[in-house]
Amino acid sequence: MSLLAALVAYLVGALPIGWLIAKAFGISDIRRHGSGNIGATNVLRTVGRGPAIATLLGDVAKGYVAVVAGAALAGGDSTGAAVATVAAVVGNCWSVFLGFRGGKGVATGLGALLRTVPWATLAALPVFVIVVATTRYVSLASLLGAACVPFGAFALGYPAPAALAALTVALIIIGRHHDNIARLRAGTESRLGRGQGEQSAA
Repeated sequence: MSLLAALVAYLVGALPIGWLIAKAFGISDIRRHGSGNIGATNVLRTVGRGPAIATLLGDVAKGYVAVVAGAALAGGDSTGAAVATVAAVVGNCWSVFLGFRGGKGVATGLGALLRTVPWATLAALPVFVIVVATTRYVSLASLLGAACVPFGAFALGYPAPAALAALTVALIIIGRHHDNIARLRAGTESRLGRGQGEQSAA
């Protein structure tokens, strides 16, 4: 049943929320605008605050729902939930509905991890908020927040499959931010509200 759980979670995670919301607001393909990403940050810059909030909430919700559905199909065991967690983020990042392209997994990963390792995820949220507030780098906040979750999951004693899922999701998110990491190192990454370079919160 883990295979079915993974498939369902992948398909839910693959729903291109930002792309659909932008299209509803008259943007035929948001990937041709701004940073080219389908996440909330690019929707904010391209369409506006309301659609961006809807994108963020939609991506978080689909991550959570994907794991709930996947875990149920797998009989509620921790391995099934862990598999569904990773599959949901993979779906967001490599969506079958967008030719196996997609977002960066941050918001969908947040929703999925809130279901799988909730206390570790909640503990990492202040890191994201503080980094955004002090640096205005959404990408840096996403990277540090994602990296904190697996440490919290292992420290809080979550089952090994759940902790490993958190680690895998963090690695996917970090890998998807390779361009942002290069710009951060070069000092050319755009700050929130100051340009089109930011490509996070997807």
